Amino acid sequence: MIKVETGLADFDIGSETQDVARHGGGAIASFVGQVRDDGNLQSLELEHYPAMTQKALYGIAETAKADWALHAVTIIHRVGKLAVGENIVLVVTGSDHRKAAIEACSFIMDRLKTVAPFWKKEVRLDGTDQWIEERQSDIDASKQWDE
Repeated sequence: MIKVETGLADFDIGSETQDVARHGGGAIASFVGQVRDDGNLQSLELEHYPAMTQKALYGIAETAKADWALHAVTIIHRVGKLAVGENIVLVVTGSDHRKAAIEACSFIMDRLKTVAPFWKKEVRLDGTDQWIEERQSDIDASKQWDE
């Protein structure tokens, strides 16, 4: 099972985890990303092109299922204006084995940071804003899976 969603609404971590667990296995790994407070951030605005994003996220999930023995993958990524502390992304993987679930979850997050077509703008408390560029550390983390 692969579930991929993008949208404005928040997600229910417990419900999504239970949904993955229903597909079998004994190992569930998850990651929740939130808008982090750097002391000067008011909000984060995420934009995307829905058809392109859906295709990219589904491709990432398919790769994870092909490379690890997974029963289920859920990727939920929010878009729109998000305040500090709000959820941005949820990844849940289910497998028979802990190592597969954890590695696949990590792979998906690394790919989301570099492959998924989201555009992010930080809005500061002083009213200024800035588009976020890809960080070298994210590129390096994603490249490790190519080896």
